[in-house]
Amino acid sequence: MREILGRRRRLRLRRRVRPAQLDTVLTCATAWQWPVLPGVGLEAAGGRGDRGRGCACPDPECAVPGAHPFDPGLLAATTDERMVRWWWANRPTAPIVLATGGRAPCALSLPAVAAARALAELDRMGTRLGPVVATPTRWSLLVAPYTLERLGELLHAMDRVPSSLRFHGEGGYLVLPPSEVGAGQVRWERAPSPISRSRPGRGEPVPGSVAPWLPDVGAVLDALVEASNSAPDGGSRLAY
Repeated sequence: MREILGRRRRLRLRRRVRPAQLDTVLTCATAWQWPVLPGVGLEAAGGRGDRGRGCACPDPECAVPGAHPFDPGLLAATTDERMVRWWWANRPTAPIVLATGGRAPCALSLPAVAAARALAELDRMGTRLGPVVATPTRWSLLVAPYTLERLGELLHAMDRVPSSLRFHGEGGYLVLPPSEVGAGQVRWERAPSPISRSRPGRGEPVPGSVAPWLPDVGAVLDALVEASNSAPDGGSRLAY
């Protein structure tokens, strides 16, 4: 009898434990309608001995350990609540991967040191930014969705674009907080601020009802280029 009661107690405790990322990933997928999927993640602790934890994918030389889709692949990204719950019930600590482009946010990313300088300069210039995702090596500035054609037009119109910039648009992906990858912990340098709708005829906000505000890619890119080219020594503030 005591053994049966103990087993029931353990089962109740398991049911109470929520996957580590679940609340965040459900907010992204269902409240904000950002398509997500679980990233491949890292090997179990001790898997590589003194070499630390590597990527859980089959590639021993993986360039972005833990920080990419594998199984399922990127095309499986979804906003379906049942699918999201199933994924994270089976892999509670899986990194949260956002499929960028389409109706989902896109991003511009920079090396961490350059990005910290850039954000300080953009704040000084009065540029309004959206959420910023940070890892120890790179920071990503989330922007409103853009097409590859729009990005091409913007880049073609500019004389000089910092070579350290990377673009995460259609067909790309980005790891969101709170996730752990080979580069370290993924966190919000600038947390999302959900916009609230107003109740019809009353002007009262409905809390947390729609996705965070995102700036236009053109405005952010213009500001980054201006910040880069305004370095006092004639160099670039956004260089590696």
